[in-house]
Amino acid sequence: MMNHQFRAEDLWEDVLSVRAQSPLVHSITNFVVMNFNANMLLALGASPVMAHAIEEVEEMAGISQALVLNIGTLDEGWVRAMWVAKKRARSKGVPVILDPVGAGATSYRNRCISELISIDPPNIIRGNASEIMSVAGLSAFTKGVDSLASSDHAIEAAITLAQQIDGVVCISGQIDHVIDGKGRHAILSNGSQLMTKVTGVGCSATAMIGAFSAVQPDWLRATVSAMAYLGIAGEIAERKTTITGGGSGSYQINLLDAVDLLDREMFINAINFKLSKY
Repeated sequence: MMNHQFRAEDLWEDVLSVRAQSPLVHSITNFVVMNFNANMLLALGASPVMAHAIEEVEEMAGISQALVLNIGTLDEGWVRAMWVAKKRARSKGVPVILDPVGAGATSYRNRCISELISIDPPNIIRGNASEIMSVAGLSAFTKGVDSLASSDHAIEAAITLAQQIDGVVCISGQIDHVIDGKGRHAILSNGSQLMTKVTGVGCSATAMIGAFSAVQPDWLRATVSAMAYLGIAGEIAERKTTITGGGSGSYQINLLDAVDLLDREMFINAINFKLSKY
């Protein structure tokens, strides 16, 4: 029986599982973040594959342990490839994670999201507050792919969406909220404002959720593990960047290093999360 309660030590065990098993995470993601996401997964200990050709995605999804769908740079061919890969992954019981980048920005983007969640919805959805509110069918202000709402404002929308997909919804922001359809609500307070100055950090969070969900069958716990790990790495990277007087370029490298080098003591001492019922 799945244990619906967990401690920081349990989340570190998930980290060790990712490092030991090196799950293959198949990402159909956007051009802007491919390289950074792949490097973040490698630093974490997972194995990335970035494959979007419709001729191979079904086969690739068949050998992967997680499927990540990111709609950042959409076109019709990629959307069809997402459908094919999602169908194969769901038939295998492989977790499917959706990043609805820029939800609410255009009618085409909104239609693609609606289609991806209407039949065999993803198991996990991660986005910023505006994106989650839009996907849940609520009015939200958005500026391109950036949120103009705080994560706290999207909690009710996330509950609605989690129940709709019978899965997990993660609202990322200054405070991260992870909510499932069973009544659990985790709140995480790790992270750095500098994470918003580097393109692809949010998309990397989604990819890392894919890695953790491949090794941890409690997908709320997997999502919490991923978001905590990235948030703590973000704090470590900020401290190093501040000490060396660097800017956003240095921060990106320092973040990648922190994901690679984070150890148990750093993780356990820094993690700031609580799990409750809604």
